[in-house]
Amino acid sequence: MHISSELHDSEYAAETALVALQSNGRVQTNPDLHLSVSMRSFRAENVSTLVKRVLDLDMRGAREAWMTLRDRYPIVLCRSVPRAKAWLREQARGSERYGLVVSSQAQRLRPHAIHVKSPVDPVHWFLHGKDDVRSSYYMEDVATEFQVQGLELDWAGVVWDGDFRKSSHGWEHYSFVGTRWQRIRAADRQAFQKNAYRVLLTRARQGMVIVVPEGDEADPTRDPRYYDETFHYLQDIGFPVL
Repeated sequence: MHISSELHDSEYAAETALVALQSNGRVQTNPDLHLSVSMRSFRAENVSTLVKRVLDLDMRGAREAWMTLRDRYPIVLCRSVPRAKAWLREQARGSERYGLVVSSQAQRLRPHAIHVKSPVDPVHWFLHGKDDVRSSYYMEDVATEFQVQGLELDWAGVVWDGDFRKSSHGWEHYSFVGTRWQRIRAADRQAFQKNAYRVLLTRARQGMVIVVPEGDEADPTRDPRYYDETFHYLQDIGFPVL
């Protein structure tokens, strides 16, 4: 069996499988089998590298990657969904497509008129025009990592909920069950959730806005602490704030 030498990287979570494969002594690694250049973004081949470093909490590496991208691939931060929508409309030219994407676990965005459990038809969302309320252009329906996997937009708005939050201990993983957030402790589910944000952050070909809501002290399910450290972490990387 011939495999990419990059499969040892933590983002692929393949160590157990690799050990099992290599035990038979018939596995050869080849660096040429790794697709190291992104084909999605014609402006920035290093977007995937930046996102990987952001999610790996590699602050120094993320800053370096951002410095090489910022003049070609705009990424901005804000804490307001309406402001993010306005920015997307301002950036797009002609038929360039834009829309909002969120994690499938982002269940406390409903106060921002984002209902992740409302089904979206990917055909209408990706293909229909600006006069169709079901299209991504209207930004009334949002797509999750499941609908956008393998697809892309010209400009994307990523709305970041409290399901995947930065803390002093690293990333914390949550799922909203019933009336409260519950901690995700299974390693495989944590890896899936991290990968969901990797998908969301690599959907835009030309640029994106990342929205980290401010939260609400009156709502225990949207405590500002669930969002603030994530926002400040992204801000410290160097992404400008709208």
